[in-house]
Amino acid sequence: MRVLVVKTSSLGDVIHTLPALTDAVSAIPDLCFDWMVEEDFQELPSWHPAVQQVIPVGLRRWRKQPWQAIRNGQWKQFRLRLRRERYDRVIDAQGLLKSVCLARLVPTPCIGLDRRSAREPMASWLYQDVVRVSKRKHAVQRIRELFAAALHYAVPATPAEYGLLRRGFFPLPVGKKNIVFIHGTTRGDKLWPERCWRQLCRKLSEEGYEIRLPWGNENERSRAHRIASGHANAQVLPRTTLKDLARELLAARAAVAVDTGPGHLAAALSVPTVSLYGRTSSQLVGTYGVNQVHLSGMSTAASQLDLSPESVYESLRNCVTKLAA
Repeated sequence: MRVLVVKTSSLGDVIHTLPALTDAVSAIPDLCFDWMVEEDFQELPSWHPAVQQVIPVGLRRWRKQPWQAIRNGQWKQFRLRLRRERYDRVIDAQGLLKSVCLARLVPTPCIGLDRRSAREPMASWLYQDVVRVSKRKHAVQRIRELFAAALHYAVPATPAEYGLLRRGFFPLPVGKKNIVFIHGTTRGDKLWPERCWRQLCRKLSEEGYEIRLPWGNENERSRAHRIASGHANAQVLPRTTLKDLARELLAARAAVAVDTGPGHLAAALSVPTVSLYGRTSSQLVGTYGVNQVHLSGMSTAASQLDLSPESVYESLRNCVTKLAA
């Protein structure tokens, strides 16, 4: 049985979909998946053993220059590729108008969330079959229930398992005492003040931890250097790909993350992580898995996270101590 998954973005949402694949192949051994995903994230689905083919889509890029995508033939080639494939089922795991429109390019019945469950209720009008799941559940559990209904098996009672091929793709260094600071995010109201990162860096450095600072753009690179400045135990990494970041996380004792996609990657790799949230509901879309700690706080005046370095430090120490025990 061959199924196409449509979950294009963002990074955290893509990661939230992985446990549903693990459930499905456990229930249906001959099942395999293809996955349509934004080209920036195309590497990630291939890390799951149930994914046979990744189909990248450049929707974010095409929307900026739609006529160029048409003139150079990229849109046509993408459509032709989808129509050449043969699927038994298409599952839109995103619940948006853009995702269902992409899913409907495939000449196979598509299933998605109903109007009370989807993020954009109008998307449900375009599915051939719909599933209702509670919006009060975490995104990981919602998608597990969607897949179970679409493929006719019972949702496992076992905890979610992301199923990433960690040892197949990433060497696991031993004996490191690293803490990864995932400090970058696209929204200013999700940032933690740099002075707080620096104070946390100092406290951890005094205990002999090595602080690792990844970055993905120039703003994050500059911030990483400011956080690391004056701390001999803090290292700004070269520009990191998803695979580079996964290696760093697997080599680390723990991570501290703001509300951003790489924090979900840490959870998927079972790395103990203290995640910092503002207005986002961590109960519905927060990092999901073992050894995950959520701290919430928002300063309206500063429009940044209002969490003390001391509280983050204590949570991180408790997390690491618990793991060691």
